[in-house]
Amino acid sequence: MKILVVDDEPLLVKGIKFNLQNDGYEVITGSNGAEAIDLARDPEIRLIVLDVMMPEVDGLEACRRIREFSDVPVIMLTARTDDMDKLLGFEQGADDYLTKPFNILELKARIRALLRRSSRLESKQSRITVGAITLDSSERNVYKNGVAADLTAREFDVVELLMRNPNRVYSRDSLLDLIWAYEYRSDIRTVDVHIRRIREKLETIPAEPEYFMTKWGVGYYFKA
Repeated sequence: MKILVVDDEPLLVKGIKFNLQNDGYEVITGSNGAEAIDLARDPEIRLIVLDVMMPEVDGLEACRRIREFSDVPVIMLTARTDDMDKLLGFEQGADDYLTKPFNILELKARIRALLRRSSRLESKQSRITVGAITLDSSERNVYKNGVAADLTAREFDVVELLMRNPNRVYSRDSLLDLIWAYEYRSDIRTVDVHIRRIREKLETIPAEPEYFMTKWGVGYYFKA
């Protein structure tokens, strides 16, 4: 399984590569955002670890441009602790965030969680259609009126969970636990960002949703 690691700190890249190779992954590396965009076009890439602060093209812009042609999971690395920086990353399509300095065991755990979820969802062959929305798990695509929506990997995961459990209300905490697979309490607004982006892509009028609903004070649900 091939993983792309892009960071302008050579020692950090070397350490990540060494540890991932010891776990049996194939690792390719880059040192700036422009390289990240080019290398991400490899169809065998299954996950990307991408630094935010890099020369030429920064990680946020690189992630945005990668999302134009790929939905593989992206983990962003940053030296900043500001929640707003993380939310900007999610806005550009990132699936996860890790603040430097980090424990390599935590990075590997997050990588395994994302890959495990992607593999599990890819193995499903069922297709669900509700109104104008169609979910195809085998393709990992969601269609609106027959046209594929450009969802990120995490957005797809949220849509699939909600569509497979119609009318069940999930709190933000529950969605963080089920989709992100670990405690992410300090970034609970991440859920709101993803729901808003899903509505922009799948609802006719995002401000007046027909499918991805809010139960005020409780959480979100898919209206069957």
